[in-house]
Amino acid sequence: MTGGPRKRLLLATGSAALAVALAACGSSGPAGAGGGEGGGDAIQVWALQDTVLNPIEQSSVERFSEGDGGDASLETFGNDPYKQRLRVALGSPNAPDVFFNWGGGNLKEYVDAGQVADLTATVEEEGLDEAFIPSVLEAAQLDGKYYGVPMRGVQPVALYYNKAVFEEAGVQPPETYEELLTLVDTFKAQGITPIALAGSQSWTELMWAEYLLDRIGGPEVFQAIRDGEPGAWEDPAVLEAMTRIRELVDRGAFGSDFASVGYDVGGASTLLAQGRAAMHLMGSWEYVNQLGQSPEFVERGDLGYVAFPAVEGGEGDPANVVGNPTNFYSVAESSDAKETAQQFVATALDDEQYVDDLIAAGDVPAVQGVREKLEQADNADYTTWVYDLVEGAPSFQLSWDQDLPAAQATEMLTELQKLFLGDQTPEGFVQAMSS
Repeated sequence: MTGGPRKRLLLATGSAALAVALAACGSSGPAGAGGGEGGGDAIQVWALQDTVLNPIEQSSVERFSEGDGGDASLETFGNDPYKQRLRVALGSPNAPDVFFNWGGGNLKEYVDAGQVADLTATVEEEGLDEAFIPSVLEAAQLDGKYYGVPMRGVQPVALYYNKAVFEEAGVQPPETYEELLTLVDTFKAQGITPIALAGSQSWTELMWAEYLLDRIGGPEVFQAIRDGEPGAWEDPAVLEAMTRIRELVDRGAFGSDFASVGYDVGGASTLLAQGRAAMHLMGSWEYVNQLGQSPEFVERGDLGYVAFPAVEGGEGDPANVVGNPTNFYSVAESSDAKETAQQFVATALDDEQYVDDLIAAGDVPAVQGVREKLEQADNADYTTWVYDLVEGAPSFQLSWDQDLPAAQATEMLTELQKLFLGDQTPEGFVQAMSS
């Protein structure tokens, strides 16, 4: 979710040992695509700076280099500088061979420009289409072709709730949207904010739009929007989703002060942990945030989590999820070492040590059959639930602000925040996004 924390499911337990910075991370690699003394066998891998994940990536790069595939080096960048540097590099002779990306529309822009190698043959020949959870792998599939391979954990959005607050009210978490509305009325009457919302940051509000549109119209509606089909924003499901958002706000679902609540400073999470709010719709990183700032809340078993409820009469499968399916490795079309680069991305998550290291750091890898490993790791109840949620999802929609072109995503977030604040109508939202 652009604008929000780019957090993987990093659990506090077991992460300290992996957080040692390695000198090779962030250092300059070979100049240019496939550069360096190794010629066609030397590849440069670009990724984001991450104190926990970079050592894991570096170890993977070193194991690859020690094998027969070729030599690889890792170079890392900060989030915002990376986006700009990658955009410039992919259009120049200095492109990396392998690069980190978010999939979806973020990747599509580069594919449309002819800057990304088609990995379909590699995916199919190496059996990667069977090795990864299908709904995750599809986030890097465009027009039936694969342009990326998963390289880290999944981050679905779920509905978190305070079990103690629910027990005191004598209610159960919602399975349907109508039950959610009833809970809103119940908690409001008790003086408890029904749903915590960090409304000072529009990316937190986006999760409601994403799930409601999916449940009402199915994933095909947003797919048409992302593909730029004429009139896609005018689909009736879009208006209904925005109308339901306004109904939630007007019903008092988020309280009266949500616009002043922040997420990065822990505002919404604190409301949930202290029992001042009953529910909170957030990405899977909410668990680690609660472990970090309210460990007693988690340790006494009061943090609950369920899938977003079904909308009666809706076209979307209630098993669908939204959020960040994962991040991907892709190969630059201009690479002089394309074969070596493709071999690297094909073996990244096929490296058992790499998968084990990700799990030890709290990630939930998008690998088929990894559940048994998760069961043996810390916080297994939660990580196996996340894995099952994603594995059983027919569709995993990438967050809209990552899946849409940057300019359109910015406008969409602006109009959505205005809708929540009452400065825009559902009809006005549709009109603004359609123009």
